[in-house]
Amino acid sequence: MTSLLSVRDLRVGFGKRPTIKEIVHGISFDVNAGETLAIVGESGSGKSVTALSVNRLIDYAGGHILSGSITLGTSKGDAVNIVKASERQLEKIRGAEIGMIFQEPMTSLNPVLPIGQQLEEAFRLYRGLSGSQAKNAAKDALDRVRIPDAHRRLRYYPHQLSGGMLQRVMISMALACNPRLLIADEPTTALDVSVQAQIMALLAELKREMGMGMIFITHDIGLVAGIADRVMVMQSGEAVEQGKLDQILDSPQHPYTQHLLSAVPHFSGGRSVRRDFARPEMKGAAPALAVSGLTVRFPITQGLLRRAAGAVHAVEGVDFDLMPGETLAIVGESGSGKSTTARAILGLVRPSSGHFDIHSQPGKSPHRPVQMVFQNPYASLNPRLNVESLLAEPVIASGGKLTQDTRARMKGLLDRVGLPTDSLTRYPHEFSGGQRQRLCIARALMVDPSVLVLDEAVSALDVSVQAKVLELLTDLQQDLKLAYLFVSHDMAVVERIAHRIAVVYAGQIVEIGEAASVLSDPKHSYTRRLIAAVPTIERRREHFALDTRSVPSLVKPPGYEPPMTPWETYGIDHRARAEN
Repeated sequence: MTSLLSVRDLRVGFGKRPTIKEIVHGISFDVNAGETLAIVGESGSGKSVTALSVNRLIDYAGGHILSGSITLGTSKGDAVNIVKASERQLEKIRGAEIGMIFQEPMTSLNPVLPIGQQLEEAFRLYRGLSGSQAKNAAKDALDRVRIPDAHRRLRYYPHQLSGGMLQRVMISMALACNPRLLIADEPTTALDVSVQAQIMALLAELKREMGMGMIFITHDIGLVAGIADRVMVMQSGEAVEQGKLDQILDSPQHPYTQHLLSAVPHFSGGRSVRRDFARPEMKGAAPALAVSGLTVRFPITQGLLRRAAGAVHAVEGVDFDLMPGETLAIVGESGSGKSTTARAILGLVRPSSGHFDIHSQPGKSPHRPVQMVFQNPYASLNPRLNVESLLAEPVIASGGKLTQDTRARMKGLLDRVGLPTDSLTRYPHEFSGGQRQRLCIARALMVDPSVLVLDEAVSALDVSVQAKVLELLTDLQQDLKLAYLFVSHDMAVVERIAHRIAVVYAGQIVEIGEAASVLSDPKHSYTRRLIAAVPTIERRREHFALDTRSVPSLVKPPGYEPPMTPWETYGIDHRARAEN
């Protein structure tokens, strides 16, 4: 393989005195054509700063390259030192030679332009297409990343798409330029496992076709095992270990690498599920939450008179119950309706039909029986309020007052979630991501709820932090008899925390049952697809199979009522929808 990128002794700093605030300390690595280098590390390790330095985007993020060289072999056969390149040279390199996929698509897409126009712009700039050619290429790009109703979605604005679909748009845009080097900065972190597998299949396919080099930045060791040729582990701005994939995964030498590998949730097909809850023993007890026939539809109107043109059938006839002390995981693809179900239960979305009953348990608050922990802890916390004010919010919203007993409860909960009691005077930006999520959990528990809804509550956390938060949630549930509605796309995490699993597809529950039964012997084809897509360390350099099956559209014409597919029963507590 020929050398494509060579980085030597790279040092990067920030601020007015970057030599004092040095973030990356003398990193060196190579990327060959047709090779994937995975850069692995927790938040703050410097891996994203390293990626931004490769195409000099770090200049726009307040960073400065202090020393070192970044040499890129271009398509013209010459070599360019990125560190010394002019802005005019960099404009030609970015996009055409180096493509980049960012982690957060909402900050990368223009909110006032339809995604179709933004995709067409990429094809005009990098492929020289125009008019109908650019429009057709944009539609094909969305089809490749499995966005249903691609021709309709081209007219959508970014805020009208789910997070997973937005990331797929970003990926299709980065691939439009057919780059020689692709930098993927946590590109699949927010995606469910099946879509994640499809994105990885696309990246692997493109790499094989074009001989493209790739820098893949992630904290997910399972993904590294599936796509990487070599691995570089970063900690505190330094490359603490580098080597071939098998060498790093099988014989890690550095203690930090060993720590990362030990924290990875291993998917075992239902053999590692929790055994601390027996549903048959709860027979006759009132459920903490009972949902029956829950349906959520969003009307679509058109024209000046806003005539009904159909509806988005986001949730269709969902039924389940949740017992005190039990965790029900709702699993499904992005846009499947799992988060809409959770939001309807919280009253954040108005159901079209159906009902749900929430039963406050003895000793629990009757005023706020359900609380929620969101995916992004930083966005959930008001940056202008200190911790004391943040924890007081739900109490005051419930009609309570800030008393000495309330302050004592604050300190008790902070201690319970592993935060120091002197945190009361601190602000959200002074905490790490894992600490902020612990803070969100403490805030949710301030009103002593019966049910806690966790919407992708650990998906944005590093694996070691994720493991600690999951352990905390398990301990809290056992002590407080909380019922958890755990919304997730990560089957390995679900296996670790769930007692029962409900699989959601196109707005409907297609399979539900005990976690061990569903994971070890899935009955519905969609559940089997989800499980087959779970990345694990044991799957080394597997060629991801590109699944061409499209997700059915949730947009239905006026008056449409879906057919009621019957249930088939497998054992005491395991049901799946019948399939043709």
